[in-house]
Amino acid sequence: MKKFLGVLLLLTGTQTTQAASSINELSKACSLGCATLDMKHVIVDRVLQDEFEAVVLYANACNEGDADVCSKLGVMYYKGEGVQQDKFKAAESYTKACNGGNAVGCSLLGLMYSSGEGVRQDQFKAAELHTKACNGGNAAGCSLLGTMYANGKGVRQDQFKAAESYTKACDRGYADGCNNLGARYYNGEGVQQDKFKAVELYANACDRGHALGCSNLGAMYYKGEGVQQDTLKAAESYTKACDRGNANGCNSLGEMYYKGEGVQQDKFKAVELYTSACDRGDAYGCNNLGAMYYSGEGVQQNKFKAVELYTKACDGGSAIGCNNLGFAYGYKNGITPDRNKAIYFFGKACDLKSELGCKNYSKMKE
Repeated sequence: MKKFLGVLLLLTGTQTTQAASSINELSKACSLGCATLDMKHVIVDRVLQDEFEAVVLYANACNEGDADVCSKLGVMYYKGEGVQQDKFKAAESYTKACNGGNAVGCSLLGLMYSSGEGVRQDQFKAAELHTKACNGGNAAGCSLLGTMYANGKGVRQDQFKAAESYTKACDRGYADGCNNLGARYYNGEGVQQDKFKAVELYANACDRGHALGCSNLGAMYYKGEGVQQDTLKAAESYTKACDRGNANGCNSLGEMYYKGEGVQQDKFKAVELYTSACDRGDAYGCNNLGAMYYSGEGVQQNKFKAVELYTKACDGGSAIGCNNLGFAYGYKNGITPDRNKAIYFFGKACDLKSELGCKNYSKMKE
């Protein structure tokens, strides 16, 4: 059975912090009235073995008005931990939590309204809930509200309010808010453009474990925007991003290994990183990996594999991937030439605003 990382602690007026020794003790205590004993769920270094009994305890406490426990019960229903997954019951639990003053519950309920999970989709209701969460001190709610203002979902688009909400999120230690605010300062949206401030915010996000923040910080160091150019620090930031699952970070780091910038040149390592990026859905990583297979750099040459990867890149919106695919089909390059396919893919590259694609399209049409 899957273990639930956490236990229930009973915090009385004396603020007891000693965990009950068994689920039976908790059950006995709860039978006296979970809410009257002010039952709270906190994460400690012990493991509660039986999730199913935990759900029973949470449900009792939630029904007796413990908003914090209602929020945690909602998470268990949403994920199907210790109970059959039920997003309707998750929404119900989050509603109780939010109505009881739990800001996390408001934010999680807002996400459900935004996606239409367990409730009828309603972006206006989602924005209302994220506002309530943010006003209640929930940093994630502030960040999500900022994104709604940025995109004009559920509220009138307002870049100034987006920046304001991201600022609240970041000030409360929420990494995603810091990264998003950094992007505002980089682009000058809702705030005066300030690339130095953007670097500061991306670094803040990265230090808090935010993969995209690390990738954005790497790009700033690589280009020398808002900070002195430093390929060593760029590679360091991209490494953090890639290690934390960011596909763009893997691709960018792969390019640095390919060129030998900030790291010792290693085309085998570049192939490894491009593969990681492509597997995570990065179209440019797929294109770069295709180019390695096409030329036989860092990997045994395989032009059929290259075409497969160029196709994946092109389908993912990479103009250079479409152009490379057109080139592969347009000339005698180890695969069967197909003029019609070449024209099609050069045209697609052109549609994706590639000047080279447009030129090749015109040349093939002559």
